[in-house]
Amino acid sequence: MCVESFERFNGRRSGEGKAVAILSHGFGTDQTAWNALRPWFEARYDVISFDLAGCGPQGAQTYDFERHGSLFGYADDLLDILDELDVHNCTYVGHSMSGMIGAAAAVARPELFERLVIIGASPRYLDDEGYTGGFKPQDLEQLFESMRANYQAWIAGFAPMVVGVEDSAVVADFSNTLFQMRPDIALNTSRTIFTSDLRSLAARVSTPVHLIQTAHDVAVPVAVGHWLANAIDGATLDVIDASGHLPHMTAPDDVMRILEQRLAGPTR
Repeated sequence: MCVESFERFNGRRSGEGKAVAILSHGFGTDQTAWNALRPWFEARYDVISFDLAGCGPQGAQTYDFERHGSLFGYADDLLDILDELDVHNCTYVGHSMSGMIGAAAAVARPELFERLVIIGASPRYLDDEGYTGGFKPQDLEQLFESMRANYQAWIAGFAPMVVGVEDSAVVADFSNTLFQMRPDIALNTSRTIFTSDLRSLAARVSTPVHLIQTAHDVAVPVAVGHWLANAIDGATLDVIDASGHLPHMTAPDDVMRILEQRLAGPTR
């Protein structure tokens, strides 16, 4: 890339620790999604965050329809940032699409990752024989058509449904970052996410993985979390007794308690 990756993706670095933690957000948000958890990480880690391609104030400039037509393109962005900053053995925390982006990057370059914390991620959103992804093809076509027809109206219904709890501040924040995305980029990103199938990747992850999920998530059924926990050797799964797809924003105290437990000891 002609511009340094960390700067290009609006990178931010802060914190007091020596060990590095990477915070990578999910679809429709930007790095401000970590605001509630960032102080916890900053007290313990050298914290690195950035905006995914297509997201944040520079989203339209960072998105490439060909490169980011696959989650592996985002994984390449992540690896570019880690190489540029000379980061090794990091703790990677990824929400939703960033969970599988981190898994893909860790399979390609395992030496860069000490462990992965994956929050509300899915390797495949479509149902399949013997697999519950939560969506049928007609569900996705309806989703894409709604986005195409009236992006603003779609956000008005999508944001509170995904937040999943009565939290007007989080709904407003999520709506604002969705509005910040250019509609054609948002539509293409959603197609990339919802039509992906990275199940074959799971068995190849050798990095220790901690999975976190809510018990009721409209985007990712709890069955997906159990599938990933079974597919990834040695993975742990913590299910929060809560609703919504954004627990790092709506239930940060619950997430912090899990982080305290899972990140305090050795990776294995």
